Amino acid sequence: MTAGSRGDVAPYTGLGAGLVRAGHEVTLAAHGLFEPLVAGSGVRFHPLPVDPRAELHSARGRGLHRARTGAGKLVRLATMARGAVDEMTAALVEVARQGEVLLVGGALGPLGYALADALSVPALGLHLQPLHPTGEFPAPVLGTRSLGPVGNRLGGRAVMASVELMFSGAVRALPRHGLAAADRSRRRWPVMHGYSELVVPRPRDWPAGLEVSGYWWPHETGRLSPEVEDFLAAGPPPVFVGLGSATVPDPGKVSREIVTALRAAKVRGIVQRGWAGLDAGSTGSGEGVGGDDVLVVDEAPHSLLFPRTAAVVHHAGAGTTGAVLRAGVPSVPVPVQFDAAFWASRLTALGTAPGAVPLRRLTAGTLAGALRRATGDDSHRERARTLADRLAQEDGVAPVLAALARLTR
Repeated sequence: MTAGSRGDVAPYTGLGAGLVRAGHEVTLAAHGLFEPLVAGSGVRFHPLPVDPRAELHSARGRGLHRARTGAGKLVRLATMARGAVDEMTAALVEVARQGEVLLVGGALGPLGYALADALSVPALGLHLQPLHPTGEFPAPVLGTRSLGPVGNRLGGRAVMASVELMFSGAVRALPRHGLAAADRSRRRWPVMHGYSELVVPRPRDWPAGLEVSGYWWPHETGRLSPEVEDFLAAGPPPVFVGLGSATVPDPGKVSREIVTALRAAKVRGIVQRGWAGLDAGSTGSGEGVGGDDVLVVDEAPHSLLFPRTAAVVHHAGAGTTGAVLRAGVPSVPVPVQFDAAFWASRLTALGTAPGAVPLRRLTAGTLAGALRRATGDDSHRERARTLADRLAQEDGVAPVLAALARLTR
């Protein structure tokens, strides 16, 4: 069970498909608009209410951009999420009753674990970010400035407490759905983290039961469109630009800065509209607007497109960050909010990105400069390829299968 944007769902489609291949029956509970993501995977789907795209484009969602700090964004997100959680609880109770084991995405952690306790079934956490407090780095949603071991740990605890509070009303309401009140004091369920230790090493101060499994690559179907294939064949590898499920306050302005930056850096570009509604500064609406050097697209499988690019400009969500690393190409992270600055800092530290260009500082000049460094400095591509080769040797599904075996024996 998971909630949130596409990046909060797609990794579980690949993990679910791996569990199906190993003989398990798997149901993914997520927002209804993501049902196409499981097509052909063997994973069943249980739709949850709430349209996250509509939420982010609502007045409350747009208000997230007015918060200037990670803590401020977290407060606004908590206000948004409480209503959504209340709306989803009945559907989650319904699907949880059918499960012998609950696999709980980090976005629904407190409620998922409460459901497991109330139903007396085992649970396994499946987190896409290092959410548990550690002294080694600050909580991902609070930015990248370290407060020292004690401060980092206290910040992490404050975030965890905020998340618990976000779900407290839904947890207290479980008896109204015919379930016993959850006894959260009974045990702490194990958690697997769906990224590689090559990217974020497991903190040494984490307690037992918190493990890093490796990436869960999304189940992807389909192929690149003829328009994309023709564009790729018509010249040198382009730069891909997409902000995924992130929204921006002024899509037209951001789009113009992006296209100007691509041309200033003398690179071709594929711009994905995404939830931000990016375009190429044209009044047209079809693919191919913006001139021969810029192609505008809707969805495209990252695993097929990214390896054929010169670099990827992205919003640094956990899922897209993993896809870029898997592709072995340099990137320019444009963190927008939540944990994006954390992942952007990891890409920079790994040497696969020249540095981040936060959305609030994005201009044609700052982005063009970053693109020149990303595509002109061979060291970024060499580090990206080396890391991708190492990631290809990892199997993120096997540790989850082993954890399930321990839970159910």
